[in-house]
Amino acid sequence: MRWSDTFIPTLKEAPAEAEIVSHQLLLRAGLVRKLAGGLYTFLPAGIRVLRKIEQIVREEMDRAGALEILMPAVQPPEIWRASGRYEQAAGVLFKVSDSKGREWLLGPTHEEVVTTMAANEINSYRQLPLNFYQIQTKFRDEIRPRFGLMRAREFIMKDAYSFDATDEDALISYQKMYDAYVRIFDRCGVQSFPVDADAGVMGGNHSHEFMVPAQTGESEVAYTEDGSYSANLEKAASQGPQSQTPNVCTGNLEEFETPGVKTIEDLENEPFNVSASSQIKTLVYIVEDEPVIALVRGDDDANESKLATAFGTAIFRPAEYEEIQKAMGALPGSLGGVGIEKMKVYADSQLEGAAGMVTGANKDGYHLRNVNVSRDLPHVNFKDLRIVREGELSIEGQTIKIRRAIEVGHVFKLGTKYCDALEASFLDEKGKKNAPVMGCYGLGITRTLQAIIEYSHDDNGIIWPVSVAPWQVCITALDVEPGGPVMKAALEIYAELTETGYDVILDDRELRPGFKFKDSELVGFPVRLGIGTKSLEKGNVEFTLRSSNQRESVPLDQAVAKVKSALADV
Repeated sequence: MRWSDTFIPTLKEAPAEAEIVSHQLLLRAGLVRKLAGGLYTFLPAGIRVLRKIEQIVREEMDRAGALEILMPAVQPPEIWRASGRYEQAAGVLFKVSDSKGREWLLGPTHEEVVTTMAANEINSYRQLPLNFYQIQTKFRDEIRPRFGLMRAREFIMKDAYSFDATDEDALISYQKMYDAYVRIFDRCGVQSFPVDADAGVMGGNHSHEFMVPAQTGESEVAYTEDGSYSANLEKAASQGPQSQTPNVCTGNLEEFETPGVKTIEDLENEPFNVSASSQIKTLVYIVEDEPVIALVRGDDDANESKLATAFGTAIFRPAEYEEIQKAMGALPGSLGGVGIEKMKVYADSQLEGAAGMVTGANKDGYHLRNVNVSRDLPHVNFKDLRIVREGELSIEGQTIKIRRAIEVGHVFKLGTKYCDALEASFLDEKGKKNAPVMGCYGLGITRTLQAIIEYSHDDNGIIWPVSVAPWQVCITALDVEPGGPVMKAALEIYAELTETGYDVILDDRELRPGFKFKDSELVGFPVRLGIGTKSLEKGNVEFTLRSSNQRESVPLDQAVAKVKSALADV
């Protein structure tokens, strides 16, 4: 491919909308262009990277025994109502109407569709196991699309769905997909690591996310240096706070006046001097139209994913002031769980056995001291509700660290949730009807593309891994006169490399050398061969490896061998 025959509109500066480096480089390197918030057009260089990632994914899915299909993007809402996710996922569903006014959904995922197919096609254990996958455009009604392809309204995803006769067989299918993901990200040249994850509205009890380390990542991961533990912060657990929760109480429950106290910090200050670790923070949520209380230590924060697990539903929200006043008889700042009998009360497990604590009295401007949880909160349900903090010890006793990362893949063992809801079943060896055990496995193709850029770049631009680079070699001709010695040498090398199977782009633009070099570094070709009149007179060309930016003169007759050797090593 000649540069003059393709379209790579590079930019010197990134548009103001691009908040993170990878988004800036997507635009500056001419890979994509924005149509509207969360909607992007892939340009020639971008589509080449996208197709190479897709090919790697296809090869590894096929290797793992998955079968490629293609399901409709437009889905009937009835199957989502049957699964219970029409309401659960309402916030991200794109809903459209046809000419007759009938509602349809633009698919954000395809569990319901593939299970409907399974219900119609699978009837015997002899047909199992089965694993179907597709690479398709998805749609999600993101309230605030941002970070380019990271959080878009339209994106490309590989989703796979396994069906097995038994739970044990489902774990085998799960492991095959898990291993395939490890291979995929390794082949894409990006460091990824799997972490224990919360299944969320997907359901199921076995889940891992595949993360790429990035300072600008939207996810936070708790991990230990020795590799013994890693989990998404939404699911991470530890031995508890570094400071011990008070567990001794010598006095009786006592109400005291706290005028002007609205926050945990207010109570820490003079004249009260109650440490946050000695306070009980009271949070009120609305769950299925009913108020529910969650209690955590004053210096802790509640984890919404863990709350969803405790509540048994992901559909809940913080109560409004009026709802709190009606349920509790007081406003935030004076709330507590003591004396509450008509509402469900959940408490973080760190409060089990706590004594000598302070909490709100459910009376504006008053608190209770000497709270003994076992005595004063006898009906509480103890659950792990808190967000783990850096420096705490893992269950195995190692120090936990926290870093930001980008989620690029997620694997779930779903169980029979969708098959039960959509009446998918098969007859086993004894003629008994059973629901297949499902797994689902998502991998963001477009998100992986941007994650690679976020992971692999420098101040000059993108550093593409050889496996997914739009072109592996850029031949930069500094004199583009047709028939001249520079173009003759460039075309000979170009022909030899392309005939060998390498993706090569020949920069034949009539531009200054510095401009062309900057473009090649910005777009990120793994290898560049610079051919100029002066070097050619000495029988040399300039070889540059993008990953190190090291340059060296190479004899013209050794240039092709040098390129092949370099591409085999990086």
